[in-house]
Amino acid sequence: MTIVVAGGTGLAGSAIVRAYQATGAEVVVINRKVVDLLDRDATTAFLKSVKPALVVDAAAKVGGIGANNAYPVEFLSDNVRIQSNLMEAAHAADVEKFIFLGSSCIYPRDCAQPIKEEYLLTGPLEETNSAYAIAKIAGIELIKSFRKEYGRTWISLMPTNLYGPRDNFELQGSHVLPAFIRRFVEAAQNNVATETLWGTGSPKREFLHVDDLASAVVHLGNTYDAKEHLNIGTGEDLTIKELAQLVAQLAGFTGEIAWDTTKPDGTPRKVLDVSKAKSLGWAPQISLRDGIASTIAWYKDATAKGEARR
Repeated sequence: MTIVVAGGTGLAGSAIVRAYQATGAEVVVINRKVVDLLDRDATTAFLKSVKPALVVDAAAKVGGIGANNAYPVEFLSDNVRIQSNLMEAAHAADVEKFIFLGSSCIYPRDCAQPIKEEYLLTGPLEETNSAYAIAKIAGIELIKSFRKEYGRTWISLMPTNLYGPRDNFELQGSHVLPAFIRRFVEAAQNNVATETLWGTGSPKREFLHVDDLASAVVHLGNTYDAKEHLNIGTGEDLTIKELAQLVAQLAGFTGEIAWDTTKPDGTPRKVLDVSKAKSLGWAPQISLRDGIASTIAWYKDATAKGEARR
């Protein structure tokens, strides 16, 4: 069985590649060096030549609050083109199974908690990342449309905030957890007295290790076949302030943590209801403390080797 993982060298994609390789499957990795997913004809030609039984779409232009807020055109147009080109190419190549990975940012800003799948499109989105969210919502609808019009057995999975090896640790473009890891590791190494972070620290977030996402992709790819998207997460959250304190402790930072309240917080709270995925036999296995500790160790090692994206 040949499996194509788009975005297979990134955070989520590399974990998914490892998980499928562990099953003995032949995995073909797509990144920008292999094929430009913004090029529809090149993407179609590539999939027709490989003839995979499954395509996993883990490719996307991603970033934190600052990047999403500053470049909405790129986050909307690039992501819509990437996923539509890949799905149209998979259809042209008669790919039996397609797994589209979205994001929990698809849900309304002031959504009831924990967030159930049926809460999609029930209220306004968080303004700072609405362009990215709209792109992912369009992907869900496109999966449904291929199922309806062509009878495809394709599915959509919506993971919560991800972290782990091969994350983006750039301070201007990364998500909150890898940014915290880099900042507190460097602050500890440089004996910084005070580390100042964005916002108030009051929003609550949920985090899932990429290896747990990968296990969900493999399991649900074999067991789930319905048009409704599925939430993938832990079902547990903590405040950004609690997260900062945990990362600081694990990174060995003993200074003061200050907060710049002139910066935006983003969505007040976001934790997923993952009961549907769990009812299908999947559950996360990696605790947040263990996952952050191992990611810090990976980051330090990769930075020393010049391999970390930072």
